[in-house]
Amino acid sequence: MIERTLFNADHESFRDAFRRFMEKEIAPFHEDWEEQGYVDREVWRKAGENGFLCMTMPEAYGGSGADRLYAVAQMEELARGGYSGIGFGLHSEIVAPYILHYGTEEQKQKYLPKLASGEMVGAIAMSEPAAGSDLQGVKTTAIKSADGSHYVLNGSKTFITNGWHADLVIVVAKTDPAAGAKGTSLFLIERGMPGFEKGKRLKKLGMKAQDTSELFFDNVKVPAEQLLGGAAFEGRGFICLMEQLPWERVQIAIGAVSAAQAAIDWTVQYVKDRKVFGQPVASYQNTRYTLAELQTEVQVARVFVDKCCELVVKGELDTATASMAKYWCSDLQCKVMDECVQLHGGYGYMWEYPITRAYADARVQRIYGGTNEIMKEVISRQMGLGAR
Repeated sequence: MIERTLFNADHESFRDAFRRFMEKEIAPFHEDWEEQGYVDREVWRKAGENGFLCMTMPEAYGGSGADRLYAVAQMEELARGGYSGIGFGLHSEIVAPYILHYGTEEQKQKYLPKLASGEMVGAIAMSEPAAGSDLQGVKTTAIKSADGSHYVLNGSKTFITNGWHADLVIVVAKTDPAAGAKGTSLFLIERGMPGFEKGKRLKKLGMKAQDTSELFFDNVKVPAEQLLGGAAFEGRGFICLMEQLPWERVQIAIGAVSAAQAAIDWTVQYVKDRKVFGQPVASYQNTRYTLAELQTEVQVARVFVDKCCELVVKGELDTATASMAKYWCSDLQCKVMDECVQLHGGYGYMWEYPITRAYADARVQRIYGGTNEIMKEVISRQMGLGAR
């Protein structure tokens, strides 16, 4: 296998520390969390205490000032362990960066330290019942009052990761519905604001411990200072979303590759131990060749994703390349899971086996963060093949 050169010794020390945290604070409880439909809030506080939230935020705002490869190592470990209920990545590497990059100084001081400590759990509300990958089609509105002191927020969101636990939600809304993408803004909505209600936790095919919920906004009076970035960013929300989506999509690819490798590792051990017709399943050519093909494809994907991560650190990752990584790796993840379930035979269909849960968890990867069909559209447009 090609030796990875992405991480240095400090990154690997962090990985080891986080792996020990997982073994103590996540692994013993994750199965129970799947049954109850959400992780215990306590794990967020403990992660914050140990410096495992918002590591890449500046120290001035409660973070560690670490580079994003620390976050990559954390994402890999969670995916490798199959701990799909843990929403640290979205909290630390999607929600917090929006506030850091676009928020006012007051907003950064108010929210980033609380996100880093685990006092607050963050979510971002983009998808709606009738608008998923098409962010220009959101119907939620935030209409400014005549005196400019506040906005009135109305609408609903669905499929919101961390939504049930969330204390702070970045909400995508139209401040000028007639202006299309140019009328989109982002708002910082706190738990407890009158008119902001959380719906039921959604029951999903996989990721059963991840609290995914609906959010409802009924004439929520939002102070003007809760517009992300302040008045200068009114109508600039769509631009902010487009700037941040490449990193979000690479995060999906990172998890996909690590989960796929874990599935191969589990399956290699299983086929060595399991016997049919008096021989280990691994002794059959079909088994060996299938796993050899899967390992080759995962190796190729890992090299590509590692390169994408290098570009992220340099600030050079473009949208089309991120879209390639997201689409290719999530497709591959689903292929690997399907083949590995098959090699497990009937046991591959039993929930007690990690490959079964990984199979169920994988399917959404091709949908969220923009469907893979949308990724291909983004790539084709970069090639000059846009529809006329």
